[in-house]
Amino acid sequence: MDRRSFLRTSAVGGTAAAASTLAAPAYAAGHRTLTMVTTWGRGLAGVFDAAQKVADDINAMSDGSLTVEVKAAGELVGAFEVFDAVTAGQADMYHAADYYFVGQHPGYAFFTSVPFGMTAQEIVNWYEHGGGNAFHDELGEIFGLKSFLAGNTGAQAGGWFRKEITGPEDFNGLKFRMPGLGGEVLGKLGASVQNLPGAEVYQALASGAIDGTEWIGPWADEKAGFQEITKFYYTAGMHEPGAALSLATNLDVFNELTPAQQKIIEVASGNTHQWSLAQFLNNNGAALQRLQSGGVKVLEFPDSVWDAMGAAALEVKDQYAGDDLYDRIRASYEASQAASSGWIVQSEGAYRSQRDRIAG
Repeated sequence: MDRRSFLRTSAVGGTAAAASTLAAPAYAAGHRTLTMVTTWGRGLAGVFDAAQKVADDINAMSDGSLTVEVKAAGELVGAFEVFDAVTAGQADMYHAADYYFVGQHPGYAFFTSVPFGMTAQEIVNWYEHGGGNAFHDELGEIFGLKSFLAGNTGAQAGGWFRKEITGPEDFNGLKFRMPGLGGEVLGKLGASVQNLPGAEVYQALASGAIDGTEWIGPWADEKAGFQEITKFYYTAGMHEPGAALSLATNLDVFNELTPAQQKIIEVASGNTHQWSLAQFLNNNGAALQRLQSGGVKVLEFPDSVWDAMGAAALEVKDQYAGDDLYDRIRASYEASQAASSGWIVQSEGAYRSQRDRIAG
């Protein structure tokens, strides 16, 4: 039995009980309803917006042949159960950050973000023109998925802390929420890393279950209310310099769709990627000003912290070496990052420096 057949007929990762409550995909003459499960709490700024946006675009462009119904985390399955629900065929598609699923395969980290990885523009360069899309498909063949990038938060903040971080030793014993390989980096520095769904972070921070958290950036963080609890905010982080979000459809379901419907999902995902990035970047500046006016202390990590994170990041990425697919994804990703950065720094980077200098 191949991997996809196994996933369709078994309880992957303990998800069977939750997934079994889902209705079978709905059909009618000339119409199909697709259930989208998400890792996002309903109404979470930006990320749930992206899930709803891609669903709305699919619905509109399909002219009635498809209806995507969006389910927030916990409404049908838990936030971190969406991958297994879709691979097992109990839901049709998910919207998520794929780095939540590094336990299924570490290569999935590259389709959200890795420490000291790509910016938002760099990742789309790789995905569309450097082979990233093909690697997403190769992972999908293993698990029975067809995936597209469908959102991007832009550069994420370093996070919220109860006290200032003066050196890498301040992470020792710190209970901190950070998913993905970035969380593993902080673990190397001695932090007790928690991987919590977004909808649970505020309560964990308020109760003291965690000492600090990263989430996204000023706008989404303000909406989440973290400034009500802590006042030390680091605006640059190593973990997600351009975090992409993904829409993944069960591969059997995707293959049953018409070519036009498949293209609609692809186009809606690409449109949502750019729409989502613009939403975050458009709102972050004003939100940061409001946070500062409200007494939040905006900080940057000292060089000693950046250096320690850099060394730990290399260890984390190297620990997965030896898996053929991971190694090929990483090599492709890093080659594209170097190529994109080489030009962007010398063109846009130089221009921005001069623009800021002249503006005073």
